[in-house]
Amino acid sequence: MDKNAKIYVAGHRGLVGSAIVRNLQAAGYTNLLLRTHAELDLTNQVATAAFFETEKPEYVFLAAAKVGGIVANNTYPAEFIRDNLLIQSNIIHSAYVNQVKRLLFLGSSCIYPKLAPQPMREEHLLTGPLEPTNRPYALAKIAGVEMCWSYNRQYGTKYLAAMPTNLYGPGDNYHPQNSHVIPALIRKFHEAKVNGANTVTVWGTGTPKREFLYSDDMADACVFLMNLPDDKYQSLLGSDESKTGKFEPPLINIGVGHDVSISELAQTVSTTVAYTGSIAFDTSKPDGTPRKLMNVSLLNSIGWKAQTALSSGIAAAYLDFQRFDHL
Repeated sequence: MDKNAKIYVAGHRGLVGSAIVRNLQAAGYTNLLLRTHAELDLTNQVATAAFFETEKPEYVFLAAAKVGGIVANNTYPAEFIRDNLLIQSNIIHSAYVNQVKRLLFLGSSCIYPKLAPQPMREEHLLTGPLEPTNRPYALAKIAGVEMCWSYNRQYGTKYLAAMPTNLYGPGDNYHPQNSHVIPALIRKFHEAKVNGANTVTVWGTGTPKREFLYSDDMADACVFLMNLPDDKYQSLLGSDESKTGKFEPPLINIGVGHDVSISELAQTVSTTVAYTGSIAFDTSKPDGTPRKLMNVSLLNSIGWKAQTALSSGIAAAYLDFQRFDHL
């Protein structure tokens, strides 16, 4: 990507999009197209088409999405499938109509089957049932992968889907009900420390294992992928299964390649926040998928690896939480 190229970051205020913007700006990209939801409703097909027609972005990072944790996914399943399908369909089609050079669609590790072999490889997509608690969101993201694949096959576009593992970092959502596990734990332990609570209760048994990627590492991987030479980038864009006989979607995992139990994670957050009480587990609450670890050998093989240790990343996230006073 040329430093003066028009680059549209959809969802630039979210955890993913804001990290991509920070990375691009630090690298000297000067022509970023950014629109808030109030300025551009991406669920509106006419508005999205008009934006692309007017601005003609050359590269698109599709980071806009409706996201949330187990509670939010269970409470608003209709919104999770509807809004995500609308956003990605509008952007991907408008990118094609306006001849965008490359598009990176950001998904989620929840696209893989609930009981997929661990670590999960790209070819495990569509090989088994999904985790029920976030199936509407996962199906929308799977549709996005298929849409990128279909446009590549039919129109010769260069759309790649990147599936990050669980993300955390600056600009996260710390809502007490609708946040993901790390920001939820940061808020919970911080409030317990401030209020002098003797015990913090964590959902589930504490035994499920999860992989966590610092958002700025994720952004670095995304920009790395969009800057790959044509031959390497082309090799990631999938093949026509009717011709090759191979299931090769335009899909690449982004992660760290190792995981921790929720119990270990809670202890790390507790230590970072300097909470001195005890930790209890509410086993009546759902655990979700037993394990979700990404196989990142494909990404590693083309020259990128995550750099931020979990303890360092959580410390940085806690500073961000305190700085912006999310309470």
